[in-house]
Amino acid sequence: VETLFYPVNWFDSLECIENRDSKKTEEKIKLTLSGIGLGGNTHNNLVVRAYKLLDEKYNLPPVKAHLHKAIPMGAGLGGGSADAAFFIKLLNTKLELGLAWGEMHHYAKQLGSDCSFFISNKPAFVKGKGDDFEGISLNLENYYLALIYPNIHINTANAYSGVKPKKPNQSIENIIQLPITEWKNKLHNDFEDSIFIDHPEIRAIKEKLYVHGALYAS
Repeated sequence: VETLFYPVNWFDSLECIENRDSKKTEEKIKLTLSGIGLGGNTHNNLVVRAYKLLDEKYNLPPVKAHLHKAIPMGAGLGGGSADAAFFIKLLNTKLELGLAWGEMHHYAKQLGSDCSFFISNKPAFVKGKGDDFEGISLNLENYYLALIYPNIHINTANAYSGVKPKKPNQSIENIIQLPITEWKNKLHNDFEDSIFIDHPEIRAIKEKLYVHGALYAS
């Protein structure tokens, strides 16, 4: 793949304290949840998996953690991956593990191909299997960014099955260096070719954004 990751100011809340009342027979991490779109089962939550991954190496003390979800699930916004990456950073700071930047990337990558991005949390050009990151110079602070979530869940495997692999005429890495006014005709999201057929309401949202003056929409 070739894609671009850019951090936006939309986030979940995550906190953690040591659990000094924990018994040896209990799970070492107790995670409670609040917010949108979460059930009661925390066993496979990426926050729990991040803790257990570090615990295997560093024998962490028992902790209580709470996750409040504000980022919609299954929206392609990397909410769960961000939670895992930031929990690694939180444990590193709070428990004084002394993990270097590269070590945190190493652990995050084991939890998901995009988790590693959130360790740096800076604009990145992404290629390969979606886990090969290269920092890029891109600053959109002077632009208004509208992120619209129409409550439509698109299965990742189905989305990829609709893409016909081909080498782009021009790399995204080069296109984003052009003025944003040129992106509309040069920067194409290959997922749209099949997804717009199945979900015409998403196409309508994109078209409406351009009607209202968007410089680029995807």
